[in-house]
Amino acid sequence: MTQVVVPVRYPLTEHSRATLGRAIEIAREEAASLTVLHVNLYHNSRRISRSELKNAVENAFGDLPDVRYVVRTGMLVEETILEEVADSRADIVVIGRKQASRWRQMIRRITDDPDIERFLQTELDAKIVTV
Repeated sequence: MTQVVVPVRYPLTEHSRATLGRAIEIAREEAASLTVLHVNLYHNSRRISRSELKNAVENAFGDLPDVRYVVRTGMLVEETILEEVADSRADIVVIGRKQASRWRQMIRRITDDPDIERFLQTELDAKIVTV
C-alpha cells in the first residue's frame, strides 16, 4: 500500500491545515495510508501527545480512515522528519513551502545543490509534494 507522510505543527496553523488538506486529497487519490507527523523539540517545554494531535486533526477534517498519528521528539525538525520518512518507507511526502525552504537551508550545509526535491528523492526514494 502507498504511504503518505505529512509533517504538521501543533496547534495546527493555517499552513499546516493547507498542507494536511492536500495530503488527505493525495491519500484518497492514491488509496494510500496517511501518517500525520508532529515533532516535539527537545528544547521546547511543550510536549504534544498523539491523542492531542489526533483530536486537532479530526476537529479540523473530521474522522479520517487509515490514518496513523506519530509524535516524535528531536533536536532538529527537518532531521526528525527525514527519520520518520525513512522509517515508514514513505512513497509520498507532503510538505509546506516554509518547511521546504528550511530543508533547503539544511541541505545547503551538506551539498552545493539546493534542490530539495531531487536530494530527498535520491536519499529517500519518495515523491515530494510541496504545498
